[in-house]
Amino acid sequence: MTETLAAPAAPQLAPLPQSRHLATSIPGPRSLALHAERQAHVTDGFGVALPVFVDRADGGILQDVDGNRIIDFASGIAVTSIGASHAGVRERVARQLERFTHTCFMVTEYESFTQVAKWLNEHVPGAFDKRTALFSTGAEAVENAVKIARSATGRDKVLVFDEAYHGRSLLTMAMTAKVSPYKLNFGPFPAEVVRTSSANPLRSPAAAQGPEAVTAAALADVEATLAEHGPEEFAAMVIEPIQGEGGFVVPAPGFLAGLRAIADRHGIVLVLDEIQAGMGRTGTLFASEHEGVAGDLTLSAKALADGVPLSAVTGRADLMNAVHPGGLGGTYAGNPLACEAALAVFEAFEDGSLLANARSIEAAAREALAPLAEETDVVAEFRGRGAMLAVEFADRGTLAPRADLAKAVSERCHAQGVLTLTCGTHGNIIRLLPPLVIGPHLLADGLRVLRKAILAVAAESAAAVSNTAVSNAV
Repeated sequence: MTETLAAPAAPQLAPLPQSRHLATSIPGPRSLALHAERQAHVTDGFGVALPVFVDRADGGILQDVDGNRIIDFASGIAVTSIGASHAGVRERVARQLERFTHTCFMVTEYESFTQVAKWLNEHVPGAFDKRTALFSTGAEAVENAVKIARSATGRDKVLVFDEAYHGRSLLTMAMTAKVSPYKLNFGPFPAEVVRTSSANPLRSPAAAQGPEAVTAAALADVEATLAEHGPEEFAAMVIEPIQGEGGFVVPAPGFLAGLRAIADRHGIVLVLDEIQAGMGRTGTLFASEHEGVAGDLTLSAKALADGVPLSAVTGRADLMNAVHPGGLGGTYAGNPLACEAALAVFEAFEDGSLLANARSIEAAAREALAPLAEETDVVAEFRGRGAMLAVEFADRGTLAPRADLAKAVSERCHAQGVLTLTCGTHGNIIRLLPPLVIGPHLLADGLRVLRKAILAVAAESAAAVSNTAVSNAV
């Protein structure tokens, strides 16, 4: 019998320097060549924020194939919150790889699935008996929450909100507010999804009267929408404690608590979509903790397993157990590799340093960027919590959205080796999602680049307005 040779051990890589470095223009020649190959083989339906190909990533740095080190203010859209190559995640996943990669939890069981569920039951807000179901993606978590709410209540309708984002599957597209690019050309969508007002402190019609008026107006709209469609017809209301793709909107104070009271009064299941805002992103484990509100069902994904696909629905045991056996599941749901990654994430949060880091990130970013609302005519607001922060661009006075400025600022940052993302209903917002492990010096460098880019673009915009005024006067 031929002896089987063991695979050679993977070489130990030197730590990735936590500093920005431009070896070439961005994107560099190798990235450009690989991007051309991508265009020959990958559907154009996938977009890209920055066409560079990453070779390594760790801490707050992405190193591309051309040797550029780019400051990561995206975290894979709030996924790699403890870094894209965390030692604990690597070690746990590697050990699991030696044992098995998959059995399907609905066929044969494994302990890590139960341990992830146990941790979530203990840490998700809510002083009640809980159960957890694991899935693979955020959209799956949202869809299964709707299934659970409908099964438990015997009702059909789902209430969602302006500026919401819940996913790209057919049901979650119906629940998402923004049409382009998420819903464009993909209808018709499932029925029984009803939309109502959110409590956007900047853009509410009641904004001039202050936050309390914003909350009161939005809650009145919610009540009116329910009355119009029949509150007894609604299984669930689904909301993000901080809206993500809609613009990192922090709701006016008291709005979530008001929704909690309305849901209780009408027997509606309150679903808190913590997929982007949860897992320490806002300086607490879950963003709803800032409001002192617990959902009947709470959704986790993205940072839950630090890049290995995993999502969860955690909620009241009576609701979770209302579904018949076999009604929930999925071939890859709670994959053992992903569960081990999640357990490593939980361990990383044990000493509290990551939550403290999130709060420190907010303090540093607020000091650097919040003054821009006074220093320029185009920064309407700096907002957010923890390491989930945003700069909104709009003309002073009219609040007309300026997506062109957000795009221009982001492009300048990219050219200087700082990865930023845009978002918002109007595409006029730059969002900051640095990993919670980013070092203070690297963070400060990235913020300097971003601030400088905003000031430059604002100056160019002011000059253009001045030149237009002169031309019109001549």
